[in-house]
Amino acid sequence: MKKRAVIQKKNCVACGCCVKVCPRSAISVPLGIHAEIDYGLCVGCGKCVKECPASIITLEVTDS
Repeated sequence: MKKRAVIQKKNCVACGCCVKVCPRSAISVPLGIHAEIDYGLCVGCGKCVKECPASIITLEVTDS
């Protein structure tokens, strides 16, 4: 089982805090609308979860 970060996009304010702390550069804020995660790069470390001031990022357990 693997963990991955999940963003509640409708509540994201595109502050970029998660982008700054991601060690794999898996998070971006395209067009300044909301953060998006590249799941090919995300290792589920949880740093973005701790950094998000809006608490809208969670870790999810996946089978892959």
